[in-house]
Amino acid sequence: MSAAVQEMSARVSEAERLAAFARVTTDDVDEAAEQIGRIFCPHDLKPARPRAAGFSARHNCADFDGFSINYVAYGGSVSIDPGCLDRFFLVQIPLSGTAHIHAGAGEFDAAPGRIASLLSPTIPTRMMWSDCAQAILLLDRRMVEQRAAALSGAAAGAVEFDPVVDLNTSSGQALRTSLAELMTLAERLGPSGLMSPVTMADWREVLFDRLLNGLRHDRSDAIRTFSGQAERLPRALRAARDHLADNAGEPLDLVQLACAAGIGIRALQLGFRRHFGLSISQMLLDMRLAGLHARLAQASPDVSITDIAFDLGFTHLGRMAGAYRAKFGETPSATLRRRMS
Repeated sequence: MSAAVQEMSARVSEAERLAAFARVTTDDVDEAAEQIGRIFCPHDLKPARPRAAGFSARHNCADFDGFSINYVAYGGSVSIDPGCLDRFFLVQIPLSGTAHIHAGAGEFDAAPGRIASLLSPTIPTRMMWSDCAQAILLLDRRMVEQRAAALSGAAAGAVEFDPVVDLNTSSGQALRTSLAELMTLAERLGPSGLMSPVTMADWREVLFDRLLNGLRHDRSDAIRTFSGQAERLPRALRAARDHLADNAGEPLDLVQLACAAGIGIRALQLGFRRHFGLSISQMLLDMRLAGLHARLAQASPDVSITDIAFDLGFTHLGRMAGAYRAKFGETPSATLRRRMS
């Protein structure tokens, strides 16, 4: 081990996380760029000063189904230019040092206990880390976009977050707490430990909620409208939506739904259009599609897509498959294969 890496080890030994998951430990710039690029994505990596000034790199990574939790640290000042991340979202929470980040047309400084960053795959990014160590959550792009589609009532597509995360807000604190808990769990399990499929599914739900419901992005308004949060939701519509969700597997009965809401059918139809931005039948279809997607995300190898579809109230498999593809960008069988791979 070189002197620079030994010096870095001494400097970060108390704060280093996920030490048992070490992937990269080097003072060679090209090696660091190549190895870390394999884990994340190809990027330009340049120290601000000559290598003799103390460049070093460390990357520890605990990888799970659709997400990973990472500890990344650089000694010295180093510029990182990944361009667009393309395949994933990155939440970066500084543990020490500082990072100056250019995301799209904006720029800001990230620092421990104050500001974190959330990098979207379609927004070009450049960074300058200065003796910086960060806890980094990587989330699969497709999974985030599909969950945003399920929450917003819209088709899956690019989701772009505000890159600045204020760690002193309630949502920022909740995100930081969740990442700390995930990191601690990974350390307790160790590299040879296994996280059960149920636990991984639970963690995905937590992470989706922290990002899509807690932080600002370009689907936030659509999600608030679809959930009825955009304005105070009348009690009748809240009762109707809840009844629709509880009975999504049953044929749509407008008379029964109106009775549950306590208002007339026409008022109910107009209320859905005004408050949710879509018709009752469209909301029911979206609830069923979201339910199918969630079931496939936790499916066992011997699952029958047809059985799940009928259980959720679909009666025409061809139309179901077409609606699913339009919403999530892939067929139900493709989702199932990816979850089981």
